[in-house]
Amino acid sequence: MGKRIAELHEEWMRDPEYRREYEALGEEFAIIRTLIAARTRAGLNQAELARRMGTTQSAIARLEGGKVSPSLATLRRYAEATGSRLDVSLTAA
Repeated sequence: MGKRIAELHEEWMRDPEYRREYEALGEEFAIIRTLIAARTRAGLNQAELARRMGTTQSAIARLEGGKVSPSLATLRRYAEATGSRLDVSLTAA
């Protein structure tokens, strides 16, 4: 039987290039989790949110699936449609 995913991930994290790429994606996953949490908090499904934003459900799915990088204008519309406040910040590394 092969290695479990967790074991492979642990092994691959020893590779500096893999680690760098994985950690870079961490920020994208955090944004996606935040978007989905805002929609869920608002009690909306993707189709309902899409109507509020004047877009399609498939566009919301691509956004929440990480297939596209949202613009600041899109994030503002998403926040407004979910009754949220957009808060963008830069932090010292």
